[in-house]
Amino acid sequence: MAGLPPFIEALTSPVAYPHPAGDIRLIQTHISYVLLAGQFAYKIKKPLNLHFLDYSTIEKRRFMCEEEVRLNRRLCADAYIGVVPIVRRGGATYVGGAGEVIDYAVKMRRMPDGRMMPALLRQAGVTFDDIRAVARTVAAFHRDSLTDAGIARFGRVDAVRRNWDENFEQIAPYAGRLVEQAALDELRQYVEEFLRKNAGLMDGRADRGCVRDCHGDLRADAIVIHEDGSICVMDCIEFNDRIRFGDVASDIGFLAMDLEFRGHGEFSDELIGAYLRASDDETLPLMLNFYKCYRAAVRGKVDAMRGDEPEVPPADRAQAHAQASAYFSLALSYARSAYPQVALMMIGLSGSGKSYIANAVAGRIGAVVVSSDLVRKRSAGVDPRQPMSARYGEGMYGLAERARVYNAMHALAGEHLAAGRSVIVDATYLRRADRDAAAVMARDAGVPMIAIEVTAADSTVRERLGQRAARPDTPSDAGWEIHLAQRHDFEPPDEIAPEHRIQIDGGATLAANISKIVEAIARA
Repeated sequence: MAGLPPFIEALTSPVAYPHPAGDIRLIQTHISYVLLAGQFAYKIKKPLNLHFLDYSTIEKRRFMCEEEVRLNRRLCADAYIGVVPIVRRGGATYVGGAGEVIDYAVKMRRMPDGRMMPALLRQAGVTFDDIRAVARTVAAFHRDSLTDAGIARFGRVDAVRRNWDENFEQIAPYAGRLVEQAALDELRQYVEEFLRKNAGLMDGRADRGCVRDCHGDLRADAIVIHEDGSICVMDCIEFNDRIRFGDVASDIGFLAMDLEFRGHGEFSDELIGAYLRASDDETLPLMLNFYKCYRAAVRGKVDAMRGDEPEVPPADRAQAHAQASAYFSLALSYARSAYPQVALMMIGLSGSGKSYIANAVAGRIGAVVVSSDLVRKRSAGVDPRQPMSARYGEGMYGLAERARVYNAMHALAGEHLAAGRSVIVDATYLRRADRDAAAVMARDAGVPMIAIEVTAADSTVRERLGQRAARPDTPSDAGWEIHLAQRHDFEPPDEIAPEHRIQIDGGATLAANISKIVEAIARA
């Protein structure tokens, strides 16, 4: 184990541990040593002082170990046991006990290798239910995580620009080696243009509490999917508040990017759609592509730096450099991806899957979803997650209220269109008059409107509505009886020209439906 510090090499022996350790496995990152010993894992920070972290003294490493435990218990409480000293005693090195303290380690319960998300992905062991569980877990974490004026400033334009500037500075030594200078120039141009055009959007999100004390390194490598379906998310950033504090779009965008990098775009779409349903963060899709680009560039930088570390085995260094180039290419693809401005009108009865599809499409094309369910409940001062008992055609669901909700929806959607954003209006649109009003809204904005009619088999609808009743995670209050009433009132959208309307099977795969809608957007 040439190149390792002597005390790390000593910790590869089972005698160094106060418990049965078996065969010790050492894993290196660019900033840490991780030793897998029996039922436990020990993470020891390298004595580094980089631009974005400082582990240069033993006191700083101890503090950062304590911070790592504190912060990671938010999402994986059972895994993080505490901080233990590494000691020298009688000329030998041990974990814990009496002796001269030479360093510190974070002690964790070892997670089953086969339940880590990357392993499950390789074995086709991840389901869409798992992805939805991850999305709900992260959304709940974001909802409860800390935010204040000091944290909010990290999501504003100046702070985000500083992060990008630092990133470009650290990538610069690899220009011509792992990434072409022209690609870096194109990335920088994309970033500057985005920040210039979206300063108001970013400040608005900061003001609304969308910038929080997040995870900061949300990748598949950090996620454990237990056999009972529970989710554990590990390895958040502890060493730099500036990296951990940020827009929630940066956090969830990181995982979406990681899934796409691994060749699982279908899970990325599912993740974003499920996160939007759980968070009701309408403008998050407008930020996703930007933050995917940022996170891909960061990962490229990290792998490039790891590939330069002499203590890393040559084969691993070569792999790290290859991955760095791939990440830089992915970042450039995000910078180049753009969809034309469009208005999509979702049409369909409750349980058809229209809202599910709308949220996933919004994440893909960078559109705002304006939902009748959210508009209705927010205007009434009701929590979107709070079930309402009003009968179909009465109270909040009466004719007068329906007209008011549609008017409010179209006014809000019109504001987004005027700001240059794509919009998805999500409602049943049972009646021609409401669809005509949506068409007028799009025409007034000078934006093409595409009607997306979503249908599904009765068995599929019944199953979905039953699941919704058992575990409500959407603002909709509809059940089977309401679905039948909507069917009775539905006026088929025959008034919409075929070239402006597509039909979607809500029972088909999400990937197939997104592809069909994206093709329609391209034609429009």
